[in-house]
Amino acid sequence: MKKRNLFPILFGTAIILSSCSATNTLTMGALEPAAVPIPSGVHSAGIINRSLPSENNNVLDKIDKIVSAEGLNLDAKGAEATITALHDELERDIRFEDVKILESGADVRKGLGVWPATLSWKTIDMLCQQNNVDLIFSLAFYDTDTQVAYNMTTMQIPNPLGVKVSVPAHEVKLNTQIKKGWRIYDAKNRRVLDEFTFREGIYSAGKGINPVKAFEAIANRNETVVQYSKNMGSAYGLRLQPQKRRISRNYFVRGSDKFVMAKRRAQTGDWDGAAELWEMELTNSKSKIAGRACYNMAIINEINGNLPEAMDWASKSYADYENKDALRYLDILKYRFAQNEVLEQQQASR
Repeated sequence: MKKRNLFPILFGTAIILSSCSATNTLTMGALEPAAVPIPSGVHSAGIINRSLPSENNNVLDKIDKIVSAEGLNLDAKGAEATITALHDELERDIRFEDVKILESGADVRKGLGVWPATLSWKTIDMLCQQNNVDLIFSLAFYDTDTQVAYNMTTMQIPNPLGVKVSVPAHEVKLNTQIKKGWRIYDAKNRRVLDEFTFREGIYSAGKGINPVKAFEAIANRNETVVQYSKNMGSAYGLRLQPQKRRISRNYFVRGSDKFVMAKRRAQTGDWDGAAELWEMELTNSKSKIAGRACYNMAIINEINGNLPEAMDWASKSYADYENKDALRYLDILKYRFAQNEVLEQQQASR
């Protein structure tokens, strides 16, 4: 009997504790600077494919295709798809007046599924001058590694009378890992602006009355790999753009009747109305309540985009009223303020 009653007791306690929480959580949108800043004065870009096998690596490439049960041209198609997708993404960027896919000569090819050595600046200069571009985007490597699992099983098929019966079947499972790496070379400033690796897994399975039928059931794997490669190429282009994300903040909803009323206003989206009530508690004789009011004033200023004012209120909440949550919040605001300065610099250079 005691064990049977334990869950309702614990569940009821959890509800009581949750309902007594001193804070609620809100979310808001924030714009973050691009992961890869593009220097000012850049107007054109070239894209090269270093994943093409060099003559010395052709044998290794062929062995890899056999061991991994890859299609003869799957790596080449996937690399082409990811480069085309990046090209299309860069063309949508107003900073680039010209984006070119460059022919990859034997001197830049590598063909291994690992990071190759960086290209020499002599080679980068030559590519930029010959093609009249400012940056070189290099697909440093691209590789699809497929593990095959094969076993006998059974499957249901209808007999001549239309009744389903179990028959022996062949089952094939493919686990394909797509790996690729990008580099961006800035010839003018002699800098590698970015090195970034993507990795994506694709699982497919098929079953048939013979091995051929089993492989036919997973014939769309190649198309899936190409589509994933396109998505990964587009995603890399987005690293050059500011990114929107949702951030969460806790704000105080308990301490006085005004905090409770402000909570209801905030829940309806009336944040200015909630702030009016918080402002009334700034002079509360209880330091704990006044400190929470200062903290919430920091929240409303961040909502309204006034980060310096938000930092002032968070600082006051901690310094004058020893609100430890405010000190942690102040560090978050400082970081976001610094990020906004970087964002403004990036946007000024566009």
